[in-house]
Amino acid sequence: MASNFIDYVKIHCMSGNGGAGSVHFRREKMVDKGGPDGGDGGRGGHVILKGNRNLWTLLHLRYQKHIKASNGVRGSGSRSTGAQGQDVIIDVPMGTVVKDAETGELLAEITEDGQEEILYPGGMGGLGNTHFKSSTKQTPQYAQPGLTGKEGWVVCELKVLADVGLVGFPNAGKSTLLSVVSAAKPEIANYAFTTLTPNLGVVSYHDYKSFIMADIPGIIEGASEGKGLGLRFLRHIERNSILLFLVSADSENVLAEYKTLLKELKKYNPELLDKNRILGISKIDTQTDKDLEKIKKKLPQDIPVVFFSSLNLKGINELKDILWNNLA
Repeated sequence: MASNFIDYVKIHCMSGNGGAGSVHFRREKMVDKGGPDGGDGGRGGHVILKGNRNLWTLLHLRYQKHIKASNGVRGSGSRSTGAQGQDVIIDVPMGTVVKDAETGELLAEITEDGQEEILYPGGMGGLGNTHFKSSTKQTPQYAQPGLTGKEGWVVCELKVLADVGLVGFPNAGKSTLLSVVSAAKPEIANYAFTTLTPNLGVVSYHDYKSFIMADIPGIIEGASEGKGLGLRFLRHIERNSILLFLVSADSENVLAEYKTLLKELKKYNPELLDKNRILGISKIDTQTDKDLEKIKKKLPQDIPVVFFSSLNLKGINELKDILWNNLA
């Protein structure tokens, strides 16, 4: 599965050129000096991005490096407009951001299924000579050429869209939690970086309600500088409504781990700290009640804190209640 999750591709896109206008004069047996009747050229094809809820990766664009729309057709006589160039529609998952590869300028952002954004518009077709007739110029010998389409290299980045993003160090229990509260089946093992790609799961709540939870690959200290899995997956956290920080109850210093996670997010993007945050203390089944009381005394007071165990399900319903109330 990891090899199929592609969240970054660079592609070259080119919209179509507009068709040239026509220089043409009406010529019929019974019509003397029919005058200019050259039609306009057709518009060049657009390059269009479209959100597709059935896609979850950019894998389909990995080997499609060059995307080109067709050119508009030249106008013809009888004021006939040339056909438009065929648009090219690029289907992408929701959460895709497209930037200019050279300048980094944001060109488009897809957040909804069916949403369409013109990435590169096709060139306009040129006007035929019928538009240039005047009282002093009865037989214009001129028509406009079509405008050239636009081309360039763009970078497509996928930022996973989810209501709740799980943030924590490797082995904090993120994958296990996701497997317990949803039907997702992430790989789980007792070693660092088991999760190499983001995993999404739909969490069922009361009265047929639900929300989406994302298991983001583990963060390590220095991730904002590219260490470990680094910047590659930190960007997925940007799209989550709530950040659920997970720290294992068997950590040597729960508060210090939480502060380290905050520091890495702040270095990457300070705006991430404006999101709603909840602190989850996982793996409480490994601790005695006395140990848990010690942990509680050293926890931050400015955010909701919930203790839970994915093994015996203790505190799971409370966790879901807190998440839902913060989403509502």
